[in-house]
Amino acid sequence: MEKLVFATNNKHKTQEVLALLNNKFKICTLEEIGFREEIPEEAATLEENARQKAYFIYKKYGLNCFADDTGLEIEALGGAPGVYSARYAGEEKDSNANIEKVLSQLNGEKNRKAAFRTFIILILDGKEYVFEGKVTGTILQETKGVSGFGYDPVFVPDGYNETFAEMPLDLKNKISHRGLAIKKLVTFLNKKYNE
Repeated sequence: MEKLVFATNNKHKTQEVLALLNNKFKICTLEEIGFREEIPEEAATLEENARQKAYFIYKKYGLNCFADDTGLEIEALGGAPGVYSARYAGEEKDSNANIEKVLSQLNGEKNRKAAFRTFIILILDGKEYVFEGKVTGTILQETKGVSGFGYDPVFVPDGYNETFAEMPLDLKNKISHRGLAIKKLVTFLNKKYNE
């Protein structure tokens, strides 16, 4: 079984990824390899942030790893919060405060179009691979649902009537930005290790 480090401290993300990988790979968390600090995230784009995180762990431990960065891009806000999604309302990374800030900024706004975008950077034996997932949808005027995390309670993906926070995890994983990016990663890994 191939061993890969998922360079994140986010337990929700780890659960989503593990649900998609079907035990084909041994995914190690940062905690399992003894890393308990924050990984630097100082880049100006989602892709560069994911790259920075992946290389930080790869260089420090020499282990094959992947990292993701995800952002919510709202059309009426010029693509914000984007790369600042996790800390939009402050460094505390408070999801409720982030949602409140977005909803107040969209107050009275008719255009509620938005997209979630995920970039995954995989470093495998020193080589870099990039995977992207994107899902479009609408921002509600109030929160609905208690599952998921981040902006899930206000985001309804196109073609559905419920927020990510109202969906069962298996459905969310099928259609979400991270789910799509992880599927590309898994397809790549399966092909590589079945050659």
